[in-house]
Amino acid sequence: MNERRPEIMQLMRWFEFDHLPHGLSREVSEDCNEFMHQILDEIRHDTPELTAGLRKLLEAKDCFVRAAIAAHEHVGVDHTKGDT
Repeated sequence: MNERRPEIMQLMRWFEFDHLPHGLSREVSEDCNEFMHQILDEIRHDTPELTAGLRKLLEAKDCFVRAAIAAHEHVGVDHTKGDT
């Protein structure tokens, strides 16, 4: 990969997933990391739009990881019943 601008390098570090335990949240994070690398391989010129896109992807990754954690926490819970 070509040398990236500092703001791109700073965003890239937040896509790392080695610290996460094995499971769905790690898999989701790993998928986002792969996609981020695909984008950076295809778009080799760092622009403000690339930075904005990576920031939004990072926000989405964080949401996906939280959703995976929440799904794991609610395994076995019957969501068809109301709060009674």
